[in-house]
Amino acid sequence: MLIAALGFSLMQGLIKFVSHVNVIQIVFFRSIITAGICTINLRRQEISLIGNNQKLLFLRSLLGLFSMTLFFFTIQTIPYGASVTLKYLSPFFTFLLAVWLLKEKVKPIQWLFLLLALVGVFLLKGFDSRIDNLSMLLAILGAFFGGCVYVTIRKIGKTEHPLVIVNYFMTSSALISGFALLFIWETPTLMDFCILICLGGFGYFGQKYMTLSFQHEEANVVAPFKYSELIYAFAIGFFFFEEGYSLFAIIGVVILLFSCVANAVVSPKKNIKPIKI
Repeated sequence: MLIAALGFSLMQGLIKFVSHVNVIQIVFFRSIITAGICTINLRRQEISLIGNNQKLLFLRSLLGLFSMTLFFFTIQTIPYGASVTLKYLSPFFTFLLAVWLLKEKVKPIQWLFLLLALVGVFLLKGFDSRIDNLSMLLAILGAFFGGCVYVTIRKIGKTEHPLVIVNYFMTSSALISGFALLFIWETPTLMDFCILICLGGFGYFGQKYMTLSFQHEEANVVAPFKYSELIYAFAIGFFFFEEGYSLFAIIGVVILLFSCVANAVVSPKKNIKPIKI
């Protein structure tokens, strides 16, 4: 999950650099490149592209497309740190959905740690006055879809190779966004094109290792570790977007790290057999 968070952070930073590019176009490039890499790797390992549970794979793909599009939109329309902060409501939804739908067992103290993590998120950035109501609503909705994605991956379990899951998601997203681009295509500059290619590559690594992490452990255990992406986002925001951070933001980082580690320590453990990727 830590590797996944780094890959996603680098991708998001590049998206911020091309805020002038249509969000559907960004979704297309991010998806088509990752789908291409996945297909090559699956063919190389002689793994079927079809998968075993097509219904759940398609559901995961559709939920992921909604979440990804809404998040990319908020990166473009509101401050970078704030958009990442709001996205991290998704592990909160994951925790609730995993307990409700998957009947995953949690200890009572884990609810406290999840609450502390949520407090840490708001301390990091809070609600920036530059965030309009529509962007706020879309960000929260995107976080909810993100939570649904993680729970769906957990429901799929180890019946699917992680690259098959990612390939379904990215191929579906590329096809849907590609169809939309038939009506709104704008030819990018050479620089924009290079950035779009790179963000697709970073997105591949993030998607691959996020999927693998949810297959290896219960959703309520690994979801909080996605908060580490906030640490990466702070560094990128500071060095590339000249974003300053208050004392409350630093306190929020400490609270998040504490809650993530504490939750992992107290969570019920089980034997996990790694999947070869």
